[in-house]
Amino acid sequence: MNKGFFEALRMLGDENSVDVEVLIEKVKSALMKAVKKSYPDCENININIDPETNAFEISIIKEVVDDEPLDDNEINIDVARTIDPGAYVGSMVAVKIDTAQFGRAAAQSAKQSIKTDLREINRENLLNQFQNKENECISAKITQIEPSRGTATLMYDKTELYLFKNDQIPGEVLKEGQTVKVYITGIVSKEKKPIVKISRTHKDLVKRLFELEVPEIYDGTVEIKSISREAGSRTKIAVYSKNPDVDAIGACIGPKRSRITNIVNELNGEKIDIVVYSENPEEFIAKSLAPSEVTQVILDEESRACTVIVPDSQLSLAIGNRGQNAKLAAKLTGYKIDIKPVSEAAKALEEAQKEDIEIAEETAEEDIVLDIPETEEQEISEE
Repeated sequence: MNKGFFEALRMLGDENSVDVEVLIEKVKSALMKAVKKSYPDCENININIDPETNAFEISIIKEVVDDEPLDDNEINIDVARTIDPGAYVGSMVAVKIDTAQFGRAAAQSAKQSIKTDLREINRENLLNQFQNKENECISAKITQIEPSRGTATLMYDKTELYLFKNDQIPGEVLKEGQTVKVYITGIVSKEKKPIVKISRTHKDLVKRLFELEVPEIYDGTVEIKSISREAGSRTKIAVYSKNPDVDAIGACIGPKRSRITNIVNELNGEKIDIVVYSENPEEFIAKSLAPSEVTQVILDEESRACTVIVPDSQLSLAIGNRGQNAKLAAKLTGYKIDIKPVSEAAKALEEAQKEDIEIAEETAEEDIVLDIPETEEQEISEE
């Protein structure tokens, strides 16, 4: 019976990532409450739980008396000597009790107390484990996929994490046994039952992947200035080199495209555009619309908007499928972008010039009309 108890105890410790010694103290505390509930008058209770010897004993330490005991803290000398032949009046005898005597209510109370302690231990362990990992990237193994909802259960250092469908990369098929990288967006309900929120769609997952793959980014030589992402489809990332001898884009791509390939593979084939950041807004906006060519950028700094002129043949490329390229460029730069082809821009310029000429002609005519009365007055005056 004791062997089975300790095996269950070790299993409980493994399942909850709790040291057996800590668990034993919690069990002792719970049993002490149960014993006191069944023996409310007892003052000296001893609980011995030793996993090395498989010893599990609960005793009430009673004082030996020569007459009838007044309460559960005393024991008659004759009864005491059946337990310990050397007992004498005034000595103390340990009287073992059977846990079955506690009754169902006491046992349930002890069980509930242990559960409460375990929840608190698990809460503290989870917070200690993930407190410093918020906004970081970790690798976790997929242990289960729920077919109906598509939720994936991941295991990270004996802790189960849940990757919900809307946090998975669209079009990605996850498989049990697969190891994937996820981004920890935060921990909610810290005071009660903490839940670690993870994502594979967050744009900062891309940032962390670049930090892992590119030493120049990790050591600060190359800086990631901004990122825009449409998970599962395309990401744009703006980088800047603090060292003129280091090519920011080349560092991110890596020898034989090894670094960028590893990141793309981790993101299930998601396309990544790497552009060089510039303090010059016009230049940065033009580069953000890659792979499209840009002819001119007309900036309105006050409203954080701009008009971008592109060759007619590049219009579709600049806008992208369903406007994706333009949207990502706008998020990357922080400017509202209006894209126009060269032909339309030239036509608009021609119309604007024509309008200016018409206005100028109308103004000239008005000036002539105004001069007539003045001339007539001069002629009358001269006469």
